[in-house]
Amino acid sequence: MTRASHALASQDAYQLWAATYPPEAHNALMRTEHARVSRIIEELRPARALDVGTGSGRYLAVLAEAGAGLAVALDFSSRMLARISRDTPRVCGDARSLPFAAGTFDLLNASLVAGDVPDLTSWLAGLARVLSPGGHLIYSDFHPSWSLYGWRRTFQTTDGRTIEIPYATHTIDDHLKAIRDARLTEISTEEIRLRDEETTEVTRFRERWGDPPVLVVVHAMKAM
Repeated sequence: MTRASHALASQDAYQLWAATYPPEAHNALMRTEHARVSRIIEELRPARALDVGTGSGRYLAVLAEAGAGLAVALDFSSRMLARISRDTPRVCGDARSLPFAAGTFDLLNASLVAGDVPDLTSWLAGLARVLSPGGHLIYSDFHPSWSLYGWRRTFQTTDGRTIEIPYATHTIDDHLKAIRDARLTEISTEEIRLRDEETTEVTRFRERWGDPPVLVVVHAMKAM
């Protein structure tokens, strides 16, 4: 028997998900996102980085390999932070109210956090505050096509329940306006499709949905 889907608030859902959350990009969408964001990080060569909404810390190795002498992991789920295997500073905190001084980091990465944030403008303003002059912000979001097609964010618990995590839908114009309002300079706003993979997951997705964009990846910079 298929169990009914239960919706939980984001923080409660991630606390529950932590028990089974994989340490690596675990599906086609995550692998697509990880490949694109990793390339940007590698090009920037940051010295002091903050991974916002780090989850199980899959970007910490990328940041270290890109040269970051300091890479701080922040998440509002203490159980997610406990899953991190790397020896790195960890802060349990809210991505909407960062507990750091102004200008602390020269790179911020926020992978798929924007969907948990209804107010992009205030969130980006908070991120911009802790960026140093000339610092870079990279963040990804679920493409607005998710709302168009009625796609859901779900995961399975250890006891077989399907848990749904609600998400806020942001249009491309929402992202661009929030970047301007935060006094950041847009470098790129990319609408990303699933990368080619010879997997059943991707084949079935394209058979049903075609090849719509599934992600937005934003790269912005704080003025010097």
